[in-house]
Amino acid sequence: MADIITGIRMVLSILMAFFPPFSARFYTLYLLCGLSDMLDGWVARKTHTAGKFGARLDTLADFVFFTAALIKLLPVLEIPKWLWIWVIVIAIIKLCNGISGFLFRKRWIVEHTIMNKLTGLLLFFLPLTLDFIDFRYSAGILCAIATFSAIQEGHYIRTGREVDEPTRRPPSPPP
Repeated sequence: MADIITGIRMVLSILMAFFPPFSARFYTLYLLCGLSDMLDGWVARKTHTAGKFGARLDTLADFVFFTAALIKLLPVLEIPKWLWIWVIVIAIIKLCNGISGFLFRKRWIVEHTIMNKLTGLLLFFLPLTLDFIDFRYSAGILCAIATFSAIQEGHYIRTGREVDEPTRRPPSPPP
């Protein structure tokens, strides 16, 4: 059931790309995508069906949603140069984290830290606040949190610490 909800999010994300940004239909689909993102994980945990396939499908659905939202929102937002530079710096840190994961653990690692979750939540709510919070301020706060989150994730990767998740068991102690 959780994977079906995740699949529905992918379809809704694609549909969202066909409506004008900030329209009622766009926001309805946007909010349904966010709701389904919370719901699929909850359903997977409650039904004890969480697994690697579902986690990967969820990551893919997040990517489709994020891409569709960017395609619609980037052309209508006035993003200052300093903010682009900051986003690029965060992306470089995340890229270094990915490379570190391969070097240190021989696999792609995305740590689901509380700060990463907070960053995702704030990123989700950002378009919903554009009418009453100056974009430069909300984006600056988001970038500050995302920077800390990326640095923290890199620290966890390089020190071998794994974040405990309900679907993951802590690493076994060495023999």
